[in-house]
Amino acid sequence: MIGIIGRKLGMTQIFNEQGQQIPVTVVEASPNPVTKVMTKDAAGFASVELGFGTRRMARDSKKGERTPRGVRATRAEVAHAAKAGLQAPPAVLRSFRLDDAPGKNPEIPAYTVGDTVTVGIFTPGDTVKVTGTSKGRGFQGMVKRHSAGGGPNTHGNTKHRRPGSVGAGTDPSRVIKGKRMPGHYGAAQHTQTHLRVEKIDAERNLIYIRGSVAGPKNGIVLVRKQG
Repeated sequence: MIGIIGRKLGMTQIFNEQGQQIPVTVVEASPNPVTKVMTKDAAGFASVELGFGTRRMARDSKKGERTPRGVRATRAEVAHAAKAGLQAPPAVLRSFRLDDAPGKNPEIPAYTVGDTVTVGIFTPGDTVKVTGTSKGRGFQGMVKRHSAGGGPNTHGNTKHRRPGSVGAGTDPSRVIKGKRMPGHYGAAQHTQTHLRVEKIDAERNLIYIRGSVAGPKNGIVLVRKQG
Protein backbone atom coordinates (compact mmCIF):
# COMPACT_ATOMS: atom_id res chain seq x y z
CA MET A 1 0.00 0.00 0.00
CA ILE A 2 1.27 3.45 -0.83
CA GLY A 3 3.29 5.33 1.75
CA ILE A 4 6.03 7.92 1.98
CA ILE A 5 9.69 8.14 2.96
CA GLY A 6 10.54 10.57 5.71
CA ARG A 7 13.10 11.63 8.28
CA LYS A 8 12.48 11.37 12.00
CA LEU A 9 12.99 14.75 13.65
CA GLY A 10 12.26 13.70 17.22
CA MET A 11 9.43 13.69 19.74
CA THR A 12 7.27 16.44 21.16
CA GLN A 13 3.76 16.90 22.52
CA ILE A 14 0.55 18.39 21.22
CA PHE A 15 -2.84 19.03 22.77
CA ASN A 16 -6.17 17.99 21.30
CA GLU A 17 -9.46 19.86 21.43
CA GLN A 18 -10.21 18.41 24.88
CA GLY A 19 -6.90 19.72 26.22
CA GLN A 20 -5.36 16.26 26.54
CA GLN A 21 -1.61 16.00 26.16
CA ILE A 22 -0.54 13.61 23.37
CA PRO A 23 3.09 12.49 22.85
CA VAL A 24 3.93 12.42 19.15
CA THR A 25 6.84 11.69 16.84
CA VAL A 26 7.49 14.31 14.16
CA VAL A 27 8.41 12.97 10.73
CA GLU A 28 9.54 15.30 7.97
CA ALA A 29 8.50 13.91 4.59
CA SER A 30 9.34 16.20 1.70
CA PRO A 31 7.61 15.40 -1.63
CA ASN A 32 8.81 11.99 -2.82
CA PRO A 33 9.34 11.73 -6.59
CA VAL A 34 8.21 8.55 -8.33
CA THR A 35 11.33 7.14 -9.97
CA LYS A 36 9.98 3.80 -11.17
CA VAL A 37 6.64 2.07 -11.70
CA MET A 38 6.35 -1.73 -11.76
CA THR A 39 3.25 -3.37 -13.19
CA LYS A 40 1.76 -6.69 -12.20
CA ASP A 41 2.42 -8.14 -15.64
CA ALA A 42 6.13 -7.33 -15.51
CA ALA A 43 7.00 -8.13 -11.88
CA GLY A 44 4.06 -10.15 -10.59
CA PHE A 45 2.91 -7.30 -8.37
CA ALA A 46 2.24 -3.58 -8.74
CA SER A 47 4.61 -1.21 -6.98
CA VAL A 48 6.09 2.26 -7.16
CA GLU A 49 9.62 3.32 -6.27
CA LEU A 50 9.91 6.59 -4.36
CA GLY A 51 12.93 8.74 -3.65
CA PHE A 52 13.83 10.96 -0.72
CA GLY A 53 16.58 13.52 -0.27
CA THR A 54 19.45 14.23 -2.63
CA ARG A 55 22.65 12.26 -3.09
CA ARG A 56 25.82 14.26 -3.50
CA MET A 57 27.25 14.45 -6.99
CA ALA A 58 30.93 13.77 -7.59
CA ARG A 59 31.43 17.05 -9.42
CA ASP A 60 30.10 18.97 -6.39
CA SER A 61 33.13 18.01 -4.30
CA LYS A 62 35.49 20.86 -3.62
CA LYS A 63 39.16 20.69 -4.50
CA GLY A 64 41.06 18.78 -1.87
CA GLU A 65 37.86 17.74 -0.05
CA ARG A 66 37.62 14.09 0.86
CA THR A 67 34.16 12.67 0.31
CA PRO A 68 33.32 9.51 2.31
CA ARG A 69 33.13 6.36 0.25
CA GLY A 70 29.64 5.50 -0.91
CA VAL A 71 28.33 9.06 -0.64
CA ARG A 72 28.90 10.11 -4.24
CA ALA A 73 26.33 9.12 -6.83
CA THR A 74 27.25 6.55 -9.45
CA ARG A 75 26.57 6.88 -13.16
CA ALA A 76 23.78 4.33 -12.92
CA GLU A 77 22.08 6.32 -10.16
CA VAL A 78 22.40 9.54 -12.14
CA ALA A 79 20.89 7.92 -15.24
CA HIS A 80 18.08 6.37 -13.20
CA ALA A 81 17.19 9.75 -11.72
CA ALA A 82 17.35 11.46 -15.10
CA LYS A 83 14.55 9.23 -16.38
CA ALA A 84 12.32 10.73 -13.67
CA GLY A 85 13.37 14.25 -14.59
CA LEU A 86 15.56 14.74 -11.50
CA GLN A 87 18.76 16.74 -11.63
CA ALA A 88 20.36 14.74 -8.81
CA PRO A 89 19.63 11.16 -7.68
CA PRO A 90 17.72 10.70 -4.40
CA ALA A 91 19.64 9.69 -1.31
CA VAL A 92 17.10 6.99 -0.45
CA LEU A 93 15.07 4.76 -2.78
CA ARG A 94 12.32 2.48 -1.53
CA SER A 95 9.58 0.49 -3.24
CA PHE A 96 5.97 0.38 -2.05
CA ARG A 97 3.63 -2.38 -3.15
CA LEU A 98 0.21 -1.20 -4.19
CA ASP A 99 -1.60 -4.52 -3.75
CA ASP A 100 -0.18 -5.76 -0.44
CA ALA A 101 -3.56 -5.78 1.32
CA PRO A 102 -4.66 -9.44 1.21
CA GLY A 103 -8.36 -9.99 0.76
CA LYS A 104 -8.98 -6.33 -0.02
CA ASN A 105 -9.40 -4.35 -3.20
CA PRO A 106 -8.03 -0.90 -2.48
CA GLU A 107 -8.31 1.80 -5.08
CA ILE A 108 -4.91 1.80 -6.72
CA PRO A 109 -4.06 5.27 -8.06
CA ALA A 110 -2.34 5.52 -11.41
CA TYR A 111 1.20 6.72 -10.76
CA THR A 112 3.64 7.62 -13.52
CA VAL A 113 7.35 8.32 -13.44
CA GLY A 114 7.90 11.94 -12.46
CA ASP A 115 4.87 12.25 -10.17
CA THR A 116 5.34 13.25 -6.53
CA VAL A 117 3.82 11.80 -3.36
CA THR A 118 3.26 14.25 -0.51
CA VAL A 119 2.00 14.10 3.07
CA GLY A 120 -1.45 14.88 1.64
CA ILE A 121 -2.06 11.15 1.22
CA PHE A 122 -2.59 11.00 5.00
CA THR A 123 -5.31 12.60 7.09
CA PRO A 124 -5.58 12.98 10.87
CA GLY A 125 -7.04 9.80 12.32
CA ASP A 126 -5.43 7.43 9.81
CA THR A 127 -3.82 4.25 11.08
CA VAL A 128 -0.29 3.74 9.81
CA LYS A 129 2.66 1.43 10.27
CA VAL A 130 6.15 2.89 10.50
CA THR A 131 9.36 1.07 9.62
CA GLY A 132 12.70 2.32 10.87
CA THR A 133 16.15 1.13 11.91
CA SER A 134 16.62 0.91 15.67
CA LYS A 135 19.55 2.58 17.40
CA GLY A 136 22.78 0.61 17.19
CA ARG A 137 24.25 -0.26 20.58
CA GLY A 138 27.26 -2.29 19.52
CA PHE A 139 28.34 -5.51 21.24
CA GLN A 140 26.34 -6.00 24.44
CA GLY A 141 26.14 -8.66 27.10
CA MET A 142 23.32 -10.83 28.38
CA VAL A 143 21.95 -8.32 30.88
CA LYS A 144 21.39 -5.51 28.40
CA ARG A 145 20.74 -7.56 25.26
CA HIS A 146 18.37 -10.16 26.71
CA SER A 147 17.38 -8.65 30.09
CA ALA A 148 19.09 -11.45 32.01
CA GLY A 149 18.92 -11.31 35.78
CA GLY A 150 22.64 -11.78 36.39
CA GLY A 151 24.28 -13.55 39.29
CA PRO A 152 24.26 -12.77 43.01
CA ASN A 153 26.15 -9.72 44.22
CA THR A 154 27.22 -11.15 47.60
CA HIS A 155 29.16 -14.00 49.24
CA GLY A 156 32.23 -13.72 47.07
CA ASN A 157 30.49 -14.26 43.78
CA THR A 158 32.41 -12.81 40.81
CA LYS A 159 30.03 -13.74 37.97
CA HIS A 160 27.65 -10.82 38.15
CA ARG A 161 26.84 -10.26 34.46
CA ARG A 162 28.19 -13.40 32.78
CA PRO A 163 25.86 -15.72 30.83
CA GLY A 164 26.74 -18.82 32.85
CA SER A 165 26.29 -22.31 31.43
CA VAL A 166 25.41 -22.47 27.72
CA GLY A 167 24.72 -26.21 27.39
CA ALA A 168 25.10 -29.76 28.78
CA GLY A 169 28.55 -31.38 28.64
CA THR A 170 27.66 -35.04 28.00
CA ASP A 171 24.35 -34.99 26.16
CA PRO A 172 23.90 -33.37 23.69
CA SER A 173 27.48 -32.14 24.16
CA ARG A 174 26.91 -29.02 22.08
CA VAL A 175 25.32 -25.61 22.23
CA ILE A 176 21.68 -25.69 21.14
CA LYS A 177 20.83 -23.50 18.16
CA GLY A 178 19.17 -20.25 19.11
CA LYS A 179 20.86 -20.04 22.51
CA ARG A 180 20.75 -16.45 23.69
CA MET A 181 24.25 -15.06 24.08
CA PRO A 182 26.09 -11.74 24.05
CA GLY A 183 26.38 -10.16 20.63
CA HIS A 184 25.48 -7.25 18.40
CA TYR A 185 22.47 -5.34 19.69
CA GLY A 186 20.31 -2.87 17.81
CA ALA A 187 20.68 -1.47 14.27
CA ALA A 188 17.87 -3.76 13.09
CA GLN A 189 14.78 -3.01 11.04
CA HIS A 190 11.70 -2.63 13.19
CA THR A 191 8.09 -2.02 12.18
CA GLN A 192 5.51 -0.59 14.56
CA THR A 193 1.89 -1.05 13.60
CA HIS A 194 -1.44 0.53 14.51
CA LEU A 195 -0.06 4.01 15.05
CA ARG A 196 -2.40 6.99 14.72
CA VAL A 197 -1.76 10.12 12.68
CA GLU A 198 -2.62 13.02 14.95
CA LYS A 199 -1.77 16.00 12.75
CA ILE A 200 -0.62 16.88 9.24
CA ASP A 201 1.32 20.07 8.44
CA ALA A 202 1.28 20.24 4.65
CA GLU A 203 3.15 23.56 4.49
CA ARG A 204 6.19 22.18 6.33
CA ASN A 205 5.76 18.56 5.13
CA LEU A 206 5.39 17.24 8.68
CA ILE A 207 3.51 14.21 9.98
CA TYR A 208 2.70 13.97 13.69
CA ILE A 209 2.38 10.30 14.70
CA ARG A 210 1.16 9.28 18.13
CA GLY A 211 3.72 7.50 20.26
CA SER A 212 7.31 6.56 19.59
CA VAL A 213 8.94 5.34 16.40
CA ALA A 214 12.04 3.17 16.07
CA GLY A 215 15.29 4.86 15.18
CA PRO A 216 17.48 7.81 16.17
CA LYS A 217 16.93 11.45 15.28
CA ASN A 218 17.38 12.13 11.56
CA GLY A 219 16.85 8.43 10.87
CA ILE A 220 15.02 7.35 7.72
CA VAL A 221 11.52 5.93 8.28
CA LEU A 222 8.82 4.55 5.99
CA VAL A 223 5.25 5.55 6.79
CA ARG A 224 2.57 3.37 5.18
CA LYS A 225 -1.18 3.27 5.46
CA GLN A 226 -2.59 0.32 7.33
CA GLY A 227 -5.95 -1.36 7.08
